[in-house]
Amino acid sequence: MAEEDKYKKRMISCFRFPEEGLSLSEWGKIRNPVRVLRNFIIITACKYMPDIRLKNRLYRKAGIKIGRNVRIYGTNFDIFFPEMIEIGDNCTIGSFTTIVTHEFHHNQYKKGRVKIGSNVLVGSLTMILAGVEIGDDAKIAAYSLVNRSVPPGALVGGVPIKDIGKA
Repeated sequence: MAEEDKYKKRMISCFRFPEEGLSLSEWGKIRNPVRVLRNFIIITACKYMPDIRLKNRLYRKAGIKIGRNVRIYGTNFDIFFPEMIEIGDNCTIGSFTTIVTHEFHHNQYKKGRVKIGSNVLVGSLTMILAGVEIGDDAKIAAYSLVNRSVPPGALVGGVPIKDIGKA
């Protein structure tokens, strides 16, 4: 696959349920409910915690891979599969950003890794969907929907995202 094509597609896996409409009602079969509750408690507590070092340690306990010097402000992380989120060094993720690694549909669910490179800035109130990779030194404008991967050094924004220029 060409390098440019890699940043146009989301890398997700799709799982179907045998019966119509069971996706969301059967989530307990996909992930242990106790583990989901544990992740929810950790991630919710971190949203309101002022100490960034302690917050990042707790995010790591939930399974999120976080690099050095990462600043996360009130972010909503996926509580089902937080271990599928990877954040590089020296990143800033703005308030009320949501990062999901799964999507429930009518009779199926999809999941995919989210990888955020180093030196990335994600603006507030941004949503990053499953299967997205954000390259190093990229900048995401506030209020954006990241529905495809972003190449290194890009400046993107909007709903859905489009190229705005070079970062």
